[in-house]
Amino acid sequence: MEPVLFLPGFMSDVRLFGPQVDVMSRHRPVQIAPLFGLDTVRDMAQRVLESAPERFALVGASLGGMVAMEVLRRAPERVTRLALIATDALAESPGIAAAREGMMTRARAGRLDDAMAEAVPVAALAPGPERGAICDLVREMGRAAGAEAFQSQSRAMQRRPDQQGTLRRISVPCVVICGECDTLMPPRRHQLLSDLIPRAHLVVLEEAGHLPSLEKPGEMQDILEAWLTL
Repeated sequence: MEPVLFLPGFMSDVRLFGPQVDVMSRHRPVQIAPLFGLDTVRDMAQRVLESAPERFALVGASLGGMVAMEVLRRAPERVTRLALIATDALAESPGIAAAREGMMTRARAGRLDDAMAEAVPVAALAPGPERGAICDLVREMGRAAGAEAFQSQSRAMQRRPDQQGTLRRISVPCVVICGECDTLMPPRRHQLLSDLIPRAHLVVLEEAGHLPSLEKPGEMQDILEAWLTL
């Protein structure tokens, strides 16, 4: 049975995929590859490949999705299938890259919570009774990662390569997942991403935003289980 490798998003750890890992690890090998300590998507991808199984199914969210695309670009023969969640194949726009400078300044000045609140705003999540608890978890993961990680991962986001050419060459089963309420990586961006990938399947989750693995954990699990049978 092929192992599944999860790449967490910006300032996130295994808790981002906690519900899915809990279920999936009961019947197949599961591995998490944290993306801390490096400041380019290319270096992150190289480190992922150095510790990954020989062949694996790859799941990436947000920054993890960007790294997943680079992993596939470097070693397409090792990736058996790909799931991209709340992510972007385009290079970062100058406006957003400039805004990150202010966030990094606040993080370095001891205002990491403020920087995290700007990087992953409450408005990027769908309204609902779980929104507050999910925001609390985002802050907890951010504090655990620390200001240095905020700096390095922000740099990686700023400098990420355009992966449109990579997507056009994908030949493995691929699912693209987003929340209908995501204001950071909106559905229209995922439609573009999906359109670039031959035979990709796009899923837009209702009542979910930028963190669908936490906002709609059961639906996310069902989508991934179906993807693993393709």
